[in-house]
Amino acid sequence: MNAEAGSTGVLFTLMAVTQLLLAGGGAYLYFRMQRARREAAQLHREKEIIFGFVHDIGEIFAEVEQMETDLLLKRVLFYAQRTTQAAPGAVYLFDPQQTQLQVRAMAGLFPPLMEKLDRRLDSGVSKSRHVEELVRTRRIARGEGLIGEVAESGAGLVIADAAADPRVPRHTLDFVSIHTLLLVPLRIHRGVLGVLALANRTSGEPFSDTDRNLIQALADQAAAAVHYAGLRDALDEKRRIDNDLSVARQIQASLLPATLPHLPSVELAAFNEPAQHVGGDYYDVIRVDDRHIGLAIADVSGKGIGGALLMSVCRSMLRAHAPGQCSPAAVLRQISRVMSADIAEEMFVTMLYMVLDVESRTLTVARAGHERPALIRRGEIQFLNSSGAAIGLMDDDTFSSALDETTVQLEPGDVVVAYTDGITEAMNARDEEWGLNAFLDACKVAAAEGAAPLVQNVRQRLQRFVGGRAQYDDMTLIVMRQLG
Repeated sequence: MNAEAGSTGVLFTLMAVTQLLLAGGGAYLYFRMQRARREAAQLHREKEIIFGFVHDIGEIFAEVEQMETDLLLKRVLFYAQRTTQAAPGAVYLFDPQQTQLQVRAMAGLFPPLMEKLDRRLDSGVSKSRHVEELVRTRRIARGEGLIGEVAESGAGLVIADAAADPRVPRHTLDFVSIHTLLLVPLRIHRGVLGVLALANRTSGEPFSDTDRNLIQALADQAAAAVHYAGLRDALDEKRRIDNDLSVARQIQASLLPATLPHLPSVELAAFNEPAQHVGGDYYDVIRVDDRHIGLAIADVSGKGIGGALLMSVCRSMLRAHAPGQCSPAAVLRQISRVMSADIAEEMFVTMLYMVLDVESRTLTVARAGHERPALIRRGEIQFLNSSGAAIGLMDDDTFSSALDETTVQLEPGDVVVAYTDGITEAMNARDEEWGLNAFLDACKVAAAEGAAPLVQNVRQRLQRFVGGRAQYDDMTLIVMRQLG
């Protein structure tokens, strides 16, 4: 009986264990099924988010070619918030020097990630305005704080629990307290244009790696759009500047003589070639009175717009003081007296002014620091010397005392050549200067043919020498030939 009782006990024990195992297995299967359902639901939600994100991408970057950068960033930020259910967000971009980041778009009240707030703020309105102003105006250096860290590393960052991360500032104001953060760089060509930052999901859940991957894809697309928008803006600005410069060149060209006067005893020819759209060289022929004409050539030290403006002032002064005044030195003194006080310290004007008496054939020369004019007579070259300093380099009294003039009696066939140093200092592809000797040789061989052929010969030889190299100085030449 004892053996039978023992066998019965073992059987009951085995049955109990079996029932427990079956029960445990059912519970295990139940929990596995529940976990699978949760994972499936999560995958379904992520699938919906991804499908929505793909749809949003098309809307975000629609008509991006016509969109301003700030509007594009606001649109990107809106869809980033919608995708992640983030409450506030901000987009930081680097300055042109790529050294500091500043907010270019913000939605909601994005919490400061650098400093703690002033606890003395006493009203909700002032608090929110203070926070917004602080975030918008705060410049962040590369590598500084979380924003600078992401910009420096080029890698996204998810902080699920901000309270446990010592890098996140602790704000006592509830409306800017930080619970979770997501930051991704705006990457382009292995570089970083800025950072997209999101905070505090409306659901209260932390940001996830899925959120980071999606927003990084959005940020990369945005970076490309911002990059090309910047190129487009720069191109538009260049076109506008080029158009303005084209108009300025037309205006400046109108300040030079449209045609040179035809005189029975004198041939005249000239050319002017600015190194840039507009230049600082100037030449002019002025009717002084019934028997005198004035010939002027000037070179402003500054090039481009600054030189052009100073050149136009110089022209106005010359045309105001030259009529009726047969002394070129007196005219230059008047110009210096008016201009010297207003010329910037780093600028000056060299000017050569000559007055020809067409009846007596005498030429009077005054030179304010300009290149000496060359006189070609019977195939020989001599220079017409007179002393003087550039306008704007010294006070008016010193300028006046340093300036003098010289007079020469012209003979039939004499040729007078005045030029700016942009001609003699023209460079070729081998960094060689054309030089004074080559220039004078070009003048001498064509002097007997006339003023216009001389100018043409100089231009042709000069062009052959420089080839296609761009020049850095304006080039101007004026030639006068005395007839019989």
